[in-house]
Amino acid sequence: MDIVVVGAGQAGSALVSKLRGLGFDGGITLVGEEPVVPYQRPPLSKAYLLGEMELERLYLRSEEYYAEQNITLKLGAPVTGIDREHKELHLGEERLKYDLLALTTGSAPRRLPAAIGGDLGGVFTVRTLADIDRMQPELGAGKKALIIGGGYIGLEAAAVCAKLGLDVTLVEMADRILQRVAAPQTSDYFRALHEDHGVDIREGIGLEKLLGDGRVTGALLTDGEELAADVVIVGVGITPCTQIAELGGLMIENGIKTDAQGRTSDPSIFAAGDCASFPHGGGRIRLESVGNAIDQAELVAENMLGAEKDYVAKPWFWSDQYDTKLQIAGLNTGYDEIVTRGEGETVSFWYYAGGKLLAVDAMNDSRAYMVGKRLIEGGKSPDKAAVADPATELKALLKA
Repeated sequence: MDIVVVGAGQAGSALVSKLRGLGFDGGITLVGEEPVVPYQRPPLSKAYLLGEMELERLYLRSEEYYAEQNITLKLGAPVTGIDREHKELHLGEERLKYDLLALTTGSAPRRLPAAIGGDLGGVFTVRTLADIDRMQPELGAGKKALIIGGGYIGLEAAAVCAKLGLDVTLVEMADRILQRVAAPQTSDYFRALHEDHGVDIREGIGLEKLLGDGRVTGALLTDGEELAADVVIVGVGITPCTQIAELGGLMIENGIKTDAQGRTSDPSIFAAGDCASFPHGGGRIRLESVGNAIDQAELVAENMLGAEKDYVAKPWFWSDQYDTKLQIAGLNTGYDEIVTRGEGETVSFWYYAGGKLLAVDAMNDSRAYMVGKRLIEGGKSPDKAAVADPATELKALLKA
């Protein structure tokens, strides 16, 4: 049997490695659009951009590993079509046969329209190794950086630029940074953190257009103000890469639609990672995280070999900004109350819906994160007053 995996990122690497780990000895081909072996994305915009991590340390596994495991790598190879009837993948003129196919195509950053200056020189998104390699030489101390978007990508970019000595302004169209993903308390924490590091945060203000002829020189904001800018970093969200699935006529619903076991609308084709939406809690979700990419891909590997296991998501996320580590457990959708534990730099916010614990945001508090994660995964909801009481030993919540 021949298995082909399209998308050489975190999920693709995890999937092919798991197949071999499970003892599958058939053909495995991993197809990637980028010309490099699978690498970690989170350090790109932090340690790697800061020059604190070597390129080789980004790689998830060495090129030799794939050769040793008899996994064929086809890198720098964009997919141009899927012939589901004949089970063939088109890579330009090349035809690649498969018995089972997995799509781990990830996601792509939203870009600013060319009509408002999105194509100007000096405007960057943060997603690929090539993005960072292009951006790095531009981030000289004393330059003016404009960050568009106050989600985690934008805030991480602002932190790196501030650490590199740039003059940083961040513009967020919503009423507050992190509005889509976090409680006001978490927004307040990170606003104060960035302002302490000299970042000028503008909330409730959008971008009208970028200014410049060929290269960005500034920006016109929706309140009429003009800002000078030497470099612009756009962090306005990502979208699932569904183009290849669409070429094959697969069902799309907030990403590539899969069942609980990772199968798409074609039983010979699976999907995992950022690109895939799956059943969850009576609805359907898509998770953009390293943890989901690995867990879902490994389960799909098992199911491609006949395990027939349903995916039960255990969401967790993290973000590094300056010397602060944010760790998130669970999904906060539908919360109606926040319980605060701790204060100052070390604090955690516990999201409840009624009496049910949904999620925890922990800043510099790995214990709160670990306990919260175990409680959520175990379906336990500790007493709110006990969570808030600093005298409560966190581990005791697990026994309650």
